This record gives sequence, structure tokens and C-alpha cells, in this order.
Amino acid sequence: GLYLVLCWHQCNWQVSWHNTSLRDSQACCKGFPIFFAFLSLQSNSIKTSKYNFFTFLPLNLFEQFQRIANAYFLFLLILQLIPQISSLSWFTTVVPLVLVLAVSGAKDAIDDFVRLLSCTLEFDEKWMNVQVGDIIKLENNNFVTADLLLLSSSEPHSLTYIETAKSCVVTLDEDFHHLLSSFFTGEVKCEAPNNKLDKFTGTLTLRGEKYALDSEKMLLRGCTIRNTEWCFGLVIYAGPDTKLMQNSGKTTFKRTSIDRLMNVLVLVIFAFLALMCLILAIGNGIWEYDKGYYFQVYLPWAEGVSSAPYSGFLMFWSYVIILNTVVPISLYVSVEIIRLGNSFYIDWDRKMYYPVNDTPAQARTTTLNEELGQIKYIFSDKTGTLTQNIMCFNKCSINGKSYGMICVYLILWVLFHYMPQSTKTEKVDFSYNQLADPKFAFYDHSLVEAVKLGDVPTHRFFRLLSLCHTVMPEEKKEGNLVYQAQSPDEGALVTAARNFGFVFRARTPETITVVEMGETKIYKLLAILDFNNVRKRMSVIVRSPEGDLTLYCKGADTILFELLHSSCDSLKEETTEHLNEFAGEGLRTLVVAYKNLDEEYFEDWIKRHHVASTALEGREDKLSELYEEIEKDLMLLGATAIEDKLQDGVPQTIETLAKASIKIWVLTGDKQETAVNIGYSCNLLNDDMADVFIIEGSTSDDVLNELRNAREKMKPDSFLDSDEVNIQFEKSSKKAKLLPDEQANGVYGLVINGHSLAYALEGNLELELVRTACMCKVVICCRVTPLQKAQVVELVKKYKKAVTLAIGDGANDVSMIKTAHIGVGISGQEGMQAVLSSDFSFAQFRYLQRLLLVHGRWSYIRMSKFLKYFFYKNFAFTLVHFWYGFFSGFSAQTVYDEWFITLYNLVYTSLPVLGMSLFDQDVDDRWSMLCPQLYVPGQQNLYFNKIVFVKCMLHGIYSSLILFFIPYGAMYNTMRSDGKAIADYQSFALMAQTSLLIVVSVQIGLDTAYWTVVNQFFIWGSLSVYFAITFTMYSDGMYLIFTASFPFVGTARNTLSQPSAWLAIFLSVTLCVLPVVGYRLKAQLKPTETDKVRRYIKEAKKRPPPPSPKRRLRRTSTRRSGYAFSHQHGFGALIMSGRNMRPKSPFATTGTFSPNSDKNKHKGL
Repeated sequence: GLYLVLCWHQCNWQVSWHNTSLRDSQACCKGFPIFFAFLSLQSNSIKTSKYNFFTFLPLNLFEQFQRIANAYFLFLLILQLIPQISSLSWFTTVVPLVLVLAVSGAKDAIDDFVRLLSCTLEFDEKWMNVQVGDIIKLENNNFVTADLLLLSSSEPHSLTYIETAKSCVVTLDEDFHHLLSSFFTGEVKCEAPNNKLDKFTGTLTLRGEKYALDSEKMLLRGCTIRNTEWCFGLVIYAGPDTKLMQNSGKTTFKRTSIDRLMNVLVLVIFAFLALMCLILAIGNGIWEYDKGYYFQVYLPWAEGVSSAPYSGFLMFWSYVIILNTVVPISLYVSVEIIRLGNSFYIDWDRKMYYPVNDTPAQARTTTLNEELGQIKYIFSDKTGTLTQNIMCFNKCSINGKSYGMICVYLILWVLFHYMPQSTKTEKVDFSYNQLADPKFAFYDHSLVEAVKLGDVPTHRFFRLLSLCHTVMPEEKKEGNLVYQAQSPDEGALVTAARNFGFVFRARTPETITVVEMGETKIYKLLAILDFNNVRKRMSVIVRSPEGDLTLYCKGADTILFELLHSSCDSLKEETTEHLNEFAGEGLRTLVVAYKNLDEEYFEDWIKRHHVASTALEGREDKLSELYEEIEKDLMLLGATAIEDKLQDGVPQTIETLAKASIKIWVLTGDKQETAVNIGYSCNLLNDDMADVFIIEGSTSDDVLNELRNAREKMKPDSFLDSDEVNIQFEKSSKKAKLLPDEQANGVYGLVINGHSLAYALEGNLELELVRTACMCKVVICCRVTPLQKAQVVELVKKYKKAVTLAIGDGANDVSMIKTAHIGVGISGQEGMQAVLSSDFSFAQFRYLQRLLLVHGRWSYIRMSKFLKYFFYKNFAFTLVHFWYGFFSGFSAQTVYDEWFITLYNLVYTSLPVLGMSLFDQDVDDRWSMLCPQLYVPGQQNLYFNKIVFVKCMLHGIYSSLILFFIPYGAMYNTMRSDGKAIADYQSFALMAQTSLLIVVSVQIGLDTAYWTVVNQFFIWGSLSVYFAITFTMYSDGMYLIFTASFPFVGTARNTLSQPSAWLAIFLSVTLCVLPVVGYRLKAQLKPTETDKVRRYIKEAKKRPPPPSPKRRLRRTSTRRSGYAFSHQHGFGALIMSGRNMRPKSPFATTGTFSPNSDKNKHKGL
């Protein structure tokens, strides 16, 4: 820190994009330069909310009036303001409409405000105020909050270690570093903001000299500072201009498939309404022309009506108002209440609460609940979502002997409570080793015994692990070693060697210091044969203190086995068996080998190496040939197995979701080997698959051929001219066509890298990609950018009629979370960017199965039942007016009492349907998880679709016929028991509305699968309230007080006291319910797969619960993983140059220990 205080006396910066000046400021920086705030044009605040104070009202009203029904009710309101056609007061529509808009608007405002508040709490105000041109200080484990040009850091030569999807290092050139570490006045010119994460072009002008700037000198927003005490950077892009936010996409208004379907259905209902009104209007015109014209003495025409056609025209609009209840405005209020209630269930679910960091599940939006029950494709990030990004040295094979099998015994104990008597379960005690890492755990004591007994292959094995790597050590206090590893894999291997007595202590460009069993040894580092994606291995050549010249190599078994000496064949077979066992448990494996070098040969080789490394042309090829030459006839030592710790329950969750016919695609920025390894670890990929296709073409033609070859193997018939998809796409059409689901002839997986994906996403290849990928059970896209993640999601949305879900935990997942139908954020170690942009959030991936299989499925079923019942009851209610028109001269007279019309949807039928929609469940949560097959009908949208709607409509029409003609026939020329007439309009209306209410109450009772006290209270309570209100309003007292408002005086007691009326009501109810009972009987005789599962569950509940099934350990894969380290090519050259070296540790050559010393003899096993 003092170094920078002495250097930064004054700074004058100008930052410009494409000759557009954004900054021209001067500041005197005195004291420690922690944070500098200058006046600039661009702030660092990020907007995750949809609205602000000024845009809320217009945008929200625009969104709400996208619902056609709301626009329809506004049109009705205008009609009701016209006296000639209005039979109802204007406030009967305006009050409900305003209420609906207000409730929905308030809910949307609260959701958006919560997003804004969460964003404000997540980001400290000082970071939100950062602007272009500011110089900011970041410390270890800080998030990079803007795109920065690295100026200086605590590391040698201003290196800064950062963590993204892959660990990497940001460096400064030597001259550049010295210039920035002194008095400076400078100007930065760079490209305009863009979404290219791996590219940056700019120039820095200092003291009249220009220096090139590229992506290696940039710290991008969303990264995390690791293993670097502090660093300083100049803000180049801030806020929405950062490369990460340029990849994030815009916040869009998401609507469910049911919402979109309801818009279509409302249009159908409008057409049906217009047809009914037209029929009745024509009927009125004919009746007025034929009868009414001569009947005006008794029924005079309204004022202004001069002809029968004009009367028919006015009656058309009158019937539009009367029959508008086929789409009642209360529908949308009820939908919002149901969604809000089901959202609370997610918030309150204790089984989705993560106590470790006190994180409950959260429904961040309340409009997408039922969509959770229809998910077909899940797009998941890897690091932090499926994995914890924590590596653990688990097992190893040394000289044909496997170590670490004690872990299997522990699993046996957990699952079956069985443990072999000879097995020791205590953790190995490394206290004898003063330099051991106390966090390291290992359970196989025999490996420590081999080390202590001086077993030569074991010592050579751990010596290799302590020498062959690119790790940087830091020892601020004696014995307190901290390793700065390029990847967690490297750190795990070096830490393992450290605990077993081979402590990597220090390094310089020419030497590596290792404390071997208490003795400090300094090896001379002669060469590092660097890793790259083709070689899939790395080697070091060292000279021991004794003068021995040795090459140590580690890498992918598929590569190293080809380089072994013929004398290793038998050991190779034994090691292969161990590798199969390790890989079968999902561990990441690699092979280690060595070779003793001849002095004369090496002298000649190193000279040729120097010539090749300084060649101007073909340098990489020449070096590769030299590496191949020396890495031959290696002697096999063994293999290592590292566990990339998955989040708890990930394999089980993926297995359960797969049984629910949900396809999972993993979109990650990691290397192909790493991503595929995790695919096998978490049961996405397995040996039971017919094939796993690797798409890695470097040209469009290569990618196209690879995709077609894969599709030909999965479905040869898909290339025939008679294929359904081929026929569909031969027809030219500008509109994007949906692909039907195609079944492959087996179970397949697909792996594609980011470079090939870029070609596959082009217009002429995207159809081939989506056809091939969607036939596979699992798709893994690796090395993809955030923008490519969104493009893949958009591609599936474009061509498949399926609901998509994206889940991630980092800022690089925001784009796909926003693009998918449902976005889920995991509040993990990579900040809250994903959560802030998500629709739902929780702490662990395993909670996803409960969110979908329980909450999502219940929400979808409840919403489907609600809509079916709601449309049915309103068709049955409204169409009685239609039939009555034929018996009332088409006069637009209502059948029911006006109070019944007002209270029907508001009081009498609202609570029962809400009770069903909030509490109903066909099976409980436990069975929902045990039987994921129950989820499939939601994917296929079987419970509510156009066909189901037509059935509801026909059922409603049938019921309306029964509800009109049965009471009409029962009343026609009927006498009371005392001889008085009962055939009057009011008695008929009362009988019809009573029959209707009992019918819809019985119907909802039949629809209810899960009875609670609330359901019982709502149904019986609503009926009781109806009769109480009816007898009250039709009483003599109410008539005397409000004569004009309650004309049905005495109707209730006179009509409902007649047995014939109750017989007619009973007959009406029976005939209305008969089709439902018949349909249920048919379902019993010809059950669907879902019905069979439910029947099984019903029978299982009667029996005592079976014991929990014992899950057997099964090998998920016999595939041995590749060299799955997140290495950067060229890092070995960086070490050999010494640019990343700290000053030599004072403890590097001091402090020894010996496991066999008197001090440590009592410790150990």
C-alpha cells in the first residue's frame, strides 16, 4: 500500500470510446488511494426492475390490457353508458374493472419493488456510485463490480488471480507495470461497449507513448478476486455498459401458456357471444315485425325506435351486456388470488428452506406458478448450480494397489448399517506433520503406513504430485501455507501430497522447494512442458539434489497409456481396473508417470527446445514435436481420483426429473472434459446410453456433418422424404414452424463446444441443431458465453412447443434466466445477480424437484380445475338467458332476479372455487415426489386445453338446457296444493336459480379431490348464505322497506314449500351431473397411465408403508475422465519467466519435521 501512496501523486485521465470523450478530469490523490469518485456520465447502477415512478402506470396498463378480456370489459363499460341499449347500470362494470386493474397493478408494483429493494441491498451504495474513469480498490474475495483496466496489485508484476467459470490470471506487461506504478497522466481509448467477453481492444497513452490494451489486462464485472490481497483498477465500462450486462438481455414481461390460451379462448367466446346476440337480435326483429308492431298498445316501443330492424339492432347490444357473464370479470381477480396463494406456499415451504445460510425459497413473481407444472426442458449452469466447485482428493492407485476404499465402507454403513469388522473408520491423524493442512481428510490408514515405511513407489508418487504442477505457494507465517492454484483440481493434488509428507513449500523460476518427510530438498526446475487441450497432459523436468534428471508427467489416461514403456503392461491393466472403479463413482481421474533422462540426450534436447521456443514460424508445432519426443517410454506410477463435490442431492434430483420426462441441458463456460465429467458424476450421462455424440467441428460444414451423422444414427428415417418434419419444412412459410417431438431409437447424449455451437446457431444450421439435440436425453454445451446460453434457450422456445426453465447462480446466467419461460436463481457463492433476475429462488439445486413436482404440479392442476369449473358454471348460468329469449319475445329480459345476478359470481360461487383452487391436491407431496410420472400430463397440457374447453362449453350448454326446460316444464300449467296457480315468472326464476346453484355446488364437490374443513365450510356455507339471503330479500319486510329493489315478495316461501318444486330441482341436478358421472365411470374402465398411478397410490395408502428401499451402489460410468483441469495454456511459461513470483519466503528452507522423530512417535495412527 505504501508503494502506491508514494507513486500516485496526481492523475489525469481521459477515457473515450470511438473518439467519443467520456471523461476529462483531474484529481490530486493524496494519501492512500482507496476510492476516487469523479464526475462522469455513466453510473454503475443496474436496473433489474421493470418499472419506475413515471412508467409504472402506462406500462402496467399496457400489459394488463394485453388481456383481451380487460379490453372487452372496457368496451362493455362504454356500451352501458348508452341509455337506449343498457339494461344495467354503468357502475356494475366500472367498479369490478377498476378493482381488477387495481389489484393486479398493486401486485405487480409490489413484485417490482421487492426486486428493486433486493438489488439495492445486494450492492453497496459506494459500488453503485462508481463511474467511468474512477480508480477503485478491490480486495481478496471481492466481486468485480465494473469492467476495470488493471493498474496494480499486491502480487509480483501486478498479477491478479480471478475466478469466473474457470480460474484464470490477469497480467500486465513489464514496461506497462512500471509506468503505471509511477507518476502518470494518461488517456485510454477503447472500443464501444459490446458483448464480446473474450475480446477487448484499446490503447493507453502515457508520457507520449502508446500501449496496446487487450482482454488479458481487464477485470470484468462478475468475476471474483482470489488469492490476491488487493488490486487497483480504472473503470472502463460501468453499469449496463459492462460486458456482462451487455450479455444479460432485457427484462421481459413473461406470460404463462394458460394466459396465452385464455386470450385465444376469450376470442372464441366473443365470437360465440356475437353469434348468440345476432341470433337473438334477428329473432327480435322478426318478432317485432310479426307480433310486436301490432301489439304496441300493450308493449309500446321504446322512445326513438321506429322500426323492427332498428329494434333488433338495439337488442343486439342489449344482449351483449346481458350475456357478458360468459367471461365474467371476476375470472381474472380469482386467477390472481389463486396465483398469489400458491406463491405463498412456496415461500412458506420449510422443506425448501436451507438452514446453513438461513435461505428460504422465494417466489419472486406471482404470475407463473402453473407454468412450473408444465416444464419440458431445464437449462442448468454447472459450477455453483450442480457442483460446489470444491475438489477433494478421494482415492488413488499406486503401483497396482488401490487406496481410499474406506469411503465405500462408510457409504455401506450409511445405507445398510453394515461395516466390515476389520475396517477402521477414524480419520487419519496428520498431527505428526506440522505443515499438514488441518482441513484435509482421508480415511485409509494403509496409505499413511506405506508412506511411513518408506515404500519407494508411494514416495515417488507423492513426489510427483508435489513437483508436477503450476501452483504458487504463500507462507506469511511459518507453517501456514496457502496454495494459489490455477484450478481447484491442482490445489487438491498438491494438498494431498503435502499431508502425506511431501510439502511443496516454495518456488522460483529455476527451483522448487519440497519438504520430503521432514527433509528440505531443492529441485532444479529445468523445463515445464505446458498443458494444452490437444496434449491433455503436462510434464516437468527437474534435477534432484542428488543430481538425478527426471521427467514427471500427469494427464488423461487415454493419452498417457499410449506413452508408457512396454514393461508397464501388467501394471497398466491393474491401474485400468482401478480407474474404472473410480470413474464408476463419478470421480475425476488422471494418470501419473515418470521417466529417468539421460544427461547427454537431455543436453541435446534442451538446445533444440530453446531453438523451437524462439522460432518465428511454426513455434507451437515445433514445441509439440519435441514434447512428444521426450514424453515416450514413461514408467507408470499410478492414478489419482478427485471428487468434484456435487451439491447435496443433485444425482437423485436429476434422476427424478428424468423420470418425469424432463430433459436437462447443461450450459457451462467450463472445458469439455470438465463438463462431461460432471455429466457422468451426477447421472446425466451413463454407460447405459447407446452413444454420446461429441460435436467439435471447426467449420460450418464439419458441424453440419457431425449433427447429421448423429441424427442418422438416432433416427435413420428422419432423412426420408416421407418424414413428417421434412414435409412440414418443405412448405415455404415466413412464420416459424414448431417441430413435433421425434423419438430416437435409444437413449443418447450430446456434447457440443462453444466454437461449434457458434456455427450451429447460424440460420442454416439451427434447425439441424434443435432436431438432433431434442432427440437426445441430455445435452451438454461447454465453453459457451452468456449470450450463447440465451440463444440456446431461445432456439428451443422457437422450434418446440414446450415450457423451458433456466437455473443458475451467477451473473453469467442472467441472460438465459431472463430468456426462459421460468427463471430460477440459486443464492450461492457467486452473488445475487441471478437471484435478482429470477422468477423463483432457493439455495440448493435439489429443491428444484420439489418446486416442480409438488408446487408446480399442484398449481397447474388447481388452475386447470378452476378454469374448467369457472367456464362451465358461467356457461350454464348465462345460456339460460339465451333460451329464455325465445319465450320472452327476444326482449332482453333477464331470467334471474337482479340480486342473484349480482351475487352469483361475487358471493355464491366464489369461495368454493377458491377453496378448491388453493387447497386441492390429487396426491400429497410425498407421493408427488415418489411418482414423478404424475408430472407428464402437465407437460402435455392435458388438463386444460382447447379440447377440454370445448367439453366444458358443451357441458355448460347441456346444463343450461336442463336448467331452463326442466323448471319450465315443471311450472307450465302447474297448480299448488291449495289450488292456486304457481306458473309465474318469479317462481320460475327462483326454481331455475336454485337448481343452478345446487348443480354447480355438486359439480365442485365432484371436482374436489382433497377435502378440508375449509372446502366443506365454503361449499355448505355458500349454499346456506344463498338460502338465507333469498328468504330475507324475498320477505314482506324487505319489500315494504325497499319496494322497487325487491319485487320478488313472498316468492321463496310460496315456491320452495311445494314438493313438486324440489322434485324438479332434484331432477335438474341429477340430469346435469349424469354426464360427469358417466365420464368418471369410463375413466375407471379405461384408465390412463396417470389414473393407474393414482389407483396404485390409493391402494398403497391402505397398506402399511413399506420400508424405505435400500439404494444399491451402482456404477454410473466406466468411462475414465480426461485431464479435466481448468488450465490456461501458457501458464508454465509464465512460471518459468518468474513474473508471478513473490519475494522468497523466509520459511521456505527452514522448519523440518520427521514422522519417525522422538517428538512424533506417539502420534500418527
